[in-house]
Order: sequence, then structure tokens, then C-alpha cells
Amino acid sequence: QVQLVESGGGLVQAGGSLRLSCAASGRISRDNVMGWFRQAPGKEREFVALIILNGGRTVYADSVKGRFTIAGDNAKNTVVLSMNSLRPDDTAVYYCAAKPHGVTWDSWGQGTQVTVSS
Repeated sequence: QVQLVESGGGLVQAGGSLRLSCAASGRISRDNVMGWFRQAPGKEREFVALIILNGGRTVYADSVKGRFTIAGDNAKNTVVLSMNSLRPDDTAVYYCAAKPHGVTWDSWGQGTQVTVSS
């Protein structure tokens, strides 16, 4: 459906910030929800944030509320996750995802590593 490529991961000290970007290609008109998930080694994948591009409604996991911000631009086929006040437990591979509204997530990026040092 949609091809997604994440970028912007890296190593940052606790309390620092990172900006993750996701570039999308392919048909995105019906894939009007985009989001971010993360997975630490040996742990289950967890939801981080999403944005409904039609209208801009956003949803955040409780663990990142007030620290992370998601923004999307359907016309530019991009979504950005701005991460502030990073903690060591934010360390994970972060994945961009997309889906049609009301349907399961069906497109995933390759992931980008975020490491927060203690």
C-alpha cells in the first residue's frame, strides 16, 4: 500500500530532544492515519502516537503525553515525531506506520534506533 522510511534516530542524553521523520511513497489518499510505534529489545511493540491527517486529530500514549508531538502533512506525505525530555526508557527502535481510517495498520517502515543515555 504505502512505503515508509524513517530517519532522525540517534544517540541523545537524558533530557535531550530528537526529531524523527517519516517519508511516505505510494498511495496515501486512503491511508489517512499515520502513527509511531516503538519496540525495545526483548519487549513488545507499543503504540506511541498517531495523527488523523483529515482534520489533524492526535492521540498519544500516556507515557509520552506532554513530551512528544506528532505532526503530519498529507500533501507532503510526511509525518514527524518531535521528542522532548527524553528518558532512558524511551530507548527503542521507532517505527512509522500508516493505515486507512477504521482499518488495521497495514504499512510499516524499517525502523530507526533511538538511544537515550543515562
